[in-house]
Amino acid sequence: MNLDQTQSIEYLVSPSPLAAEQDVVISAQGLGKMYRIYDRPQDRLKQMLWRGRRMYGREFWALRDVSFELRRGETLGIIGRNGSGKSTLLQILAGTLAPTVGEMQVRGRVAALLELGSGFNPDFTGRENVFLNGAILGLSQAEIEQRFDAIVEFADIGQFIDQPVKLYSSGMFVRLAFAVATSVDADVLLIDEALAVGDVFFRQKCYQRLEAMRERGVAIILVSHSMMDIEQFCQQAILLHYSNVLFQGAASEAVKHYYLLDQGEQGATAPTQHASAMQSVSIGEQFEWPAATAFLDLKGIPQIANGWARCTAIALCDEQGLPVRSFQQGERASFFYEFELLQDIEVPVGGVVIMNDKNVIVHGKNTLQYDSDVPTFVGRGMHLRFRQDITLDLAIGEYTFEIGLATLSRYDFEKRYVYTYEELNSKIIRLCHLPNAGQFVIGWRTKEVSGRLTHHGVANLPGGCTVFVAAP
Repeated sequence: MNLDQTQSIEYLVSPSPLAAEQDVVISAQGLGKMYRIYDRPQDRLKQMLWRGRRMYGREFWALRDVSFELRRGETLGIIGRNGSGKSTLLQILAGTLAPTVGEMQVRGRVAALLELGSGFNPDFTGRENVFLNGAILGLSQAEIEQRFDAIVEFADIGQFIDQPVKLYSSGMFVRLAFAVATSVDADVLLIDEALAVGDVFFRQKCYQRLEAMRERGVAIILVSHSMMDIEQFCQQAILLHYSNVLFQGAASEAVKHYYLLDQGEQGATAPTQHASAMQSVSIGEQFEWPAATAFLDLKGIPQIANGWARCTAIALCDEQGLPVRSFQQGERASFFYEFELLQDIEVPVGGVVIMNDKNVIVHGKNTLQYDSDVPTFVGRGMHLRFRQDITLDLAIGEYTFEIGLATLSRYDFEKRYVYTYEELNSKIIRLCHLPNAGQFVIGWRTKEVSGRLTHHGVANLPGGCTVFVAAP
């Protein structure tokens, strides 16, 4: 069988009744892309002459067996190391590349921002490229004229709109490209690393627009190397590794799998230390452990681990050590968590991350950042217990929290004040992480300051304010 004959792509501009019922805008089954690599130029010519009756060269699969469904209003992230097949998948979804195998059905209009400058002519002015790119994305001349002022206002490049785009900076380029792509009444928007180019103000505008599009029912697929963007903006994610799907599921879990993948390629190794060394290491200060009834049921909570540790207990309590799920603004919460070591480690690093209902990280801190007293060696079979107290000076609303355990070599731990953040972070080995360990609610503060908000915004930062009246 000729592989080129096994692919199937269907684009439906008007949703079918079944699609309207299920809200599925993209359905992909077994997508794959194969290229044939030739060692010699003449082999390529021979392949053309033989028309598949005899095969020359060798197969290279840029993508293998990708299947998923995307519904209206959903956001899907695609992550992986360079060369894993992310851009190949996005090009197939955009229709600019045909799959070798697999089937795909796209219902509705697709707008794509695949790379900086795609669909733009560098010799044309910004104005001319708006009409050119709009036409490529399926807009009529009248529709582009109707939206032109809004596009220019969002791009905010001033008089450069009438200058050739080859004179634009990368930031100006992506501003205009993003403004055009998001002005289309699309059912699906594809973005490939485009947001990494703009400044912070532009990125804020972009995410505000993307959020508005998502609320209107636009499905968004985002390819990015920014794991924070994937965690905070995407609901689901696909992790590609060497052209294959390594993980597919919740975005927060996919990101943790990516981190394990990254450290695995760095060659993390367990410490080699004699058991007698454990006797000379302080295990830590004893603290009161909650009653068994306070702990969460961990059976349904996924643990993303490298095989060196597993979480055995998590409890969320008030200051008295009683289990609670509802707090008032400013109250103190105690997070208790325990890990069983399946491998010898050196310095343990445990921490909690809190996220709001928009998946924005509002707080994250670990023993390294607290500068806690920690052991410098913990043997296999031992249990590590943590108590982390956090004052919940946060906005009223619902929150989820994550629990994680990592390790650092004793040598790197002793040099932690010398390393930069990036250097120290690269030395950390992630052991076990629970992205969705639990949830809690923060309500109005009724004690002492009844009916008053302690602050505006996500978090209440420490500080003060003084007032002075100066005579004229």
